[in-house]
Amino acid sequence: MVVEEIQFTPGQREAVRNAPFAPPGERAARRSLRDQIARMERDLGECLVTAFPAHERVDVGMAPPTVGPRILSLGDLETTRDDLAARLRAARDQVARRGEIQERNRVLLEKMRIDPKRHKFVRIPREDLGIPGCGAYEVRPRMGIVGMFMGWWQVKLSSGCPLGVPPRPRGRGGGPPGRLIT
Repeated sequence: MVVEEIQFTPGQREAVRNAPFAPPGERAARRSLRDQIARMERDLGECLVTAFPAHERVDVGMAPPTVGPRILSLGDLETTRDDLAARLRAARDQVARRGEIQERNRVLLEKMRIDPKRHKFVRIPREDLGIPGCGAYEVRPRMGIVGMFMGWWQVKLSSGCPLGVPPRPRGRGGGPPGRLIT
């Protein structure tokens, strides 16, 4: 079965929206609910974009659609709006909590830079600061064990992402490279 998509001109679209399917009061209520739902969906998308660099997932999914086309009743529209409002509130709370954690970690990093001796071996990953990429800031002794005994501490940024493991060679025996098994 092939379903063709109907293309409306802007005038036709408005005529369909204002069609006499419902009393004028109900049409206004539907329009208001659709506008609220559209605004909340846009705000939920903005929350997703705000939280994007973090590895924390923000739920912006919608309920699975029902089978086939239908016109939502006022109750269905209100339920959709209320569900979106709850998810938007939860997403905003999650983004706010993440922002508070990142701010506390930025303050801690500044304290580490000011007085590294008081923050020995403290480690803050870059993602916990809201900075994309691999790596971590850590207070380490300068010059290894000598620096530890002398009290010479510094804040270092790790070199970044760990190196990947090279693929294992595929051969007849699967042994270490450079060794032939006969």
